[in-house]
Amino acid sequence: MSVSRQARATLREVADRAGVSTSTASLVFSGKGPVAAETAERVREAAAALGYAGPNPLASSLRQGRAGVVGVIVEGRLLHAFRDPFAVSVLDGLAEVLDGIPAGMLLIAQPPTEPERIIPQLSGYALDALVFSLCGPMENPVVDHLAARGIPMVGNGAPDDPRVSQIRLDERGASASAARHLHDLGHRRVGHIAMQLRADSATEPFGAADLDHAVYADARDRALGFIDVFGPGSPMVETAIPDVEQGRRAGHLLLEAPPQTRPTAIVAQSDLLALGAVQAAGDLGLRVPEDVSVTGFDGIDLPWFAGTLTTVLQHGEEKGQRLGAMVQALLAGEPAPDVVMPTELRIGTTTAPPAPQAGPAAPGRSGPGSVRPG
Repeated sequence: MSVSRQARATLREVADRAGVSTSTASLVFSGKGPVAAETAERVREAAAALGYAGPNPLASSLRQGRAGVVGVIVEGRLLHAFRDPFAVSVLDGLAEVLDGIPAGMLLIAQPPTEPERIIPQLSGYALDALVFSLCGPMENPVVDHLAARGIPMVGNGAPDDPRVSQIRLDERGASASAARHLHDLGHRRVGHIAMQLRADSATEPFGAADLDHAVYADARDRALGFIDVFGPGSPMVETAIPDVEQGRRAGHLLLEAPPQTRPTAIVAQSDLLALGAVQAAGDLGLRVPEDVSVTGFDGIDLPWFAGTLTTVLQHGEEKGQRLGAMVQALLAGEPAPDVVMPTELRIGTTTAPPAPQAGPAAPGRSGPGSVRPG
């Protein structure tokens, strides 16, 4: 029997064809009650004959008052997020908790330079909640739209809005801990590789005054933590994207300098940027950590990296799980107060005392961190 695609078969029609009640047919599809195997098979055969694929999810969600979907905003192209092991670990932890609610996860890419473009798209989605899964700009135009619809929101440190429940880090203190480790080892000429400070950032040197115009609080605060230890005159490079290739370019900008002025260490704002700096050192014939020490931030798994990166651990999977737990609480009508997650510095094999010939500058000639990239 052929069925027109213009009319969706109903559960009642399936029940009538199978010779059972509608409630019995419903139990077959939901799996929430005992149905004799012969009866269940008769219902499935009737459904197949009528082209019935199952209960209408929209109708089901309206009855339950839930859509069963949590939106997850990822700034920029999804490609970049999927290439970042830390971003993937956050999404994995989040998905694990959402699966137990149960709720599906709808990934939504938001253009960094035109964030308002996704508002018409969001308006067409039935969402139970929305998660800003990665550190984004301090202000996001979609917050007003979602708040007006009464959709609860959870953020990973951003947007900075009282209507968004947050999981935060002490970004400044964590970055300073990596910088202090290098200072304690004896490094005084140290460079910094930052994530983007603005949506239209390029990979280029920047100064402390540029932090006043930053729109990304995590990058700004990690830079401030570095400055707290090595001073505002230290060489710093901003990147367009926090990936290995941009870290490599930034590393060249810092390390292509005479030995007497070249940084003996680099503090990077992510592990991928740190690995790029390691590659740049290798390009220039420099050994890590003998000639230049490197630190990262995130604590991602690097099974293909020969060594252990000295880095700030922020436990991405656990962060994702906590984001999911906050969503779960909000959907249950419970409060979800802001949480500050702890970090820890893991000492690896990429940091060591500076080589004697590349030690601190002579007193009275140039202060700590006073060299800009050549």
